[in-house]
Amino acid sequence: MKEIDYKNWNRKEHFEFFSKYDNPFFGIVTEVDCTEAFALARKNNFSFFAWYLHRSLLAVNRTPELKLRLVDGKVMSFDEIHAATTIGREDGTFGFSHVNFSENFEEFSDELKLQIDAVKNSTGLRVGENSERLDVVHYSTLPWFRITGVSHAKNHNSGESVPKITFGKSFLDGATRKMGVSVEAHHGLVDGIHIARFMEEFQSLMAG
Repeated sequence: MKEIDYKNWNRKEHFEFFSKYDNPFFGIVTEVDCTEAFALARKNNFSFFAWYLHRSLLAVNRTPELKLRLVDGKVMSFDEIHAATTIGREDGTFGFSHVNFSENFEEFSDELKLQIDAVKNSTGLRVGENSERLDVVHYSTLPWFRITGVSHAKNHNSGESVPKITFGKSFLDGATRKMGVSVEAHHGLVDGIHIARFMEEFQSLMAG
């Protein structure tokens, strides 16, 4: 983790402008082509969810702006970003999980399986020491429906800076399988062009 040279930062004015807002977060919803990724998961008998979560996290770690966070009033860049994702249970509740970043899909998938088992064999939200970590992206998946818009609960004026990424249900559009993706981020740290770069990287990684 390193501190951004705030005085010479090319986003200093942008940050100060958007940080005055009660809610400085903005969001977009777009679609990713997951035809090849879905087929790859079926062919090799691995989790499609694990695949797109991992590819997304890889893309986050290759997008510098999505690694910026506010720490005690300072803008910091983290070396690695991990996944803080919700996991559903059969009784309709969900719990929080923490999955460490790894470049290797198999390692990431193995840890995700352990976290899924831990959530399914527990109750409540599982709020713990990892819940307040800043070196994460908050992930959610809504596998029941296509998404065209998402709004998250958040504390206004709280200094929150962790991006939120949500995945919707995958669906067929002709012969192409697509999936909605929502990205929310602090506008003082991230602009639309940075989300576009993230999505471009994510799309490229999805194919393998």
